[in-house]
Amino acid sequence: MDKNIRIKNFEINKSIKTFIVAEISGNHNGNFDNAVKLIKEAKKAGADAVKLQTYTADTITIDCDNEYFQIKQGTLWDGRTLHDLYKEAYTPWEWQPKLKKIAEEEGLVCFSSPFDKTAVDFLENMNVPAYKVASFEITDIPLIEYIASKGKPVILATGIATLSDIEEAVNACKRMGNNQIAILKCTSAYPAPLEDVNLRTIPNLSKTFNVIAGLSDHTLGISVPIAAVALGAKIVEKHFTLCRADGGPDAAFSLEPDELKVMVKSIRETEKALGQVSYELTEKMKKSREFSRSLFVVKDVKTGETFTQDNIRSIRPGFGMHTKYYKDILGKCAKSDIIKGTPMTWNLIR
Repeated sequence: MDKNIRIKNFEINKSIKTFIVAEISGNHNGNFDNAVKLIKEAKKAGADAVKLQTYTADTITIDCDNEYFQIKQGTLWDGRTLHDLYKEAYTPWEWQPKLKKIAEEEGLVCFSSPFDKTAVDFLENMNVPAYKVASFEITDIPLIEYIASKGKPVILATGIATLSDIEEAVNACKRMGNNQIAILKCTSAYPAPLEDVNLRTIPNLSKTFNVIAGLSDHTLGISVPIAAVALGAKIVEKHFTLCRADGGPDAAFSLEPDELKVMVKSIRETEKALGQVSYELTEKMKKSREFSRSLFVVKDVKTGETFTQDNIRSIRPGFGMHTKYYKDILGKCAKSDIIKGTPMTWNLIR
């Protein structure tokens, strides 16, 4: 499988810049204008894409309040039912074609996570350029097969997946003839504790499955995405809100616009600094070698006088002989008078 996928006009491979996705999720808080503002702020911050989620409470679960459907796992949403949470957090489907158009007018890629086949069909009508499989859907093999059958890049999140779950999902895509696969390391805790993130999994995912690997991040702050890029992540997804104080299901672990801007800038700086394996010196570095150490005559020396530790030293600058010859010179005699501050050369030795 080629480690190279294209989403709209954005090529993702190991040598191209990281694909940065601002996840809107439910942070519009049910207000269309907020959703539009989120898209425009994502563009200002320098993101490459915005991502939606395409479900309704009834396509993702059922309206039931027995113990199986109650959230009680120490999350932000404990005490609620699944149906209640998703009813609040969903993005109305009638908004989504409009939001995609606005995003594309802003020069952003817009795609979504579908949570059932009807959502896939809806998104196909919108002609989305890629699909994200959310962490909790990675075990829904029929859904993944249906998504992959559309022939577009499939980005798999691994928040609750075992290694065998990931393998099943990748194989489901391949069975449908779709090799355009990316896998995002994800920690499904909200917010995610740093000690559970295990970023070193990212290069291992890429190597194990021969795919583009990246990060879907639920930690607080921006340190983790930056570190992920240093480890080879080529996709970074981060939840994004206009203001955490506005509340909403995902607000607590989402970045505000200024923070997203800093994250994007930091990632771009990290990419530039990573460069490539190189021991070549730039012209500036070569010039700086003048300030390195070399061998100099540090006291006036008369013809025939012996070179000793008192009159020859390794000092800055670097215009004299290499310091590795220091022991070879000691004990030898001067060919002529030499004044203090003269760079040492073989020509000065009798």
